[in-house]
Amino acid sequence: MSRSYTDPRLAAVYDELNPPNAADRFYLDLAGDAPRAVLDMGCGTGWLACELAARGHLVTGVDPAPAMLDVARARPGGKTVTWITGDAAHLALETRFDFIVMTGHVFQVFLEDREIAAALANLRRHLSPGGRIAFETRNALVRAWETWTPERTTTRVHVPNAGAVDVHYALRSVDGPFVTFETRFQFGPDDLLVTTNTLRFMARDEVAKVLAEAGLDNVTWYGDWNGSPFSPESREIIAIAGC
Repeated sequence: MSRSYTDPRLAAVYDELNPPNAADRFYLDLAGDAPRAVLDMGCGTGWLACELAARGHLVTGVDPAPAMLDVARARPGGKTVTWITGDAAHLALETRFDFIVMTGHVFQVFLEDREIAAALANLRRHLSPGGRIAFETRNALVRAWETWTPERTTTRVHVPNAGAVDVHYALRSVDGPFVTFETRFQFGPDDLLVTTNTLRFMARDEVAKVLAEAGLDNVTWYGDWNGSPFSPESREIIAIAGC
């Protein structure tokens, strides 16, 4: 979704909408204490990447949205991370990583089978022997999109140099596994900015299949950030796979 955050104002709003949470703590713990080469794919404004670097890891943050990376570079600790504009399918680095993480439901922006295959295969090539990749996707069985209405999602955030911004989501269509929705940012009475995104929702068996096809195995599954096992009622499908 960070491709939508090309407007610098939206990049600034992003941090207010997405403060550090249980998912971030989960991935920080997963990275461990021993220094590792870490790739944060779809790093957004870089909070997690900088926190990983502060804990002694050698971190590379990659995102397709330059405006997001501008925020990342300027945050405290930003100079300790290597920032790259790019995407998962076309990244070409000499570095091999011990740990690759995709947070914020980045996995769901890959819509077509070929996109998923290209992204996972390329990330697999960037793993060092014994390395792991971890990411999450919303469990399609829970149908989270049914709550994406203005009545249930409207929130107000306060952004430096922009003031109060009202934000809400509006579901537009559901076509099989593809869910399209708008995010509406009201900066002022006559200043409305709307982004439209489509996400793909998958079942755990589908995720397991694409991981296996990419050569990623020994998968550990969780259903919540407290480390509970996955069940059909879990809101999240959290996958940790190796090579």
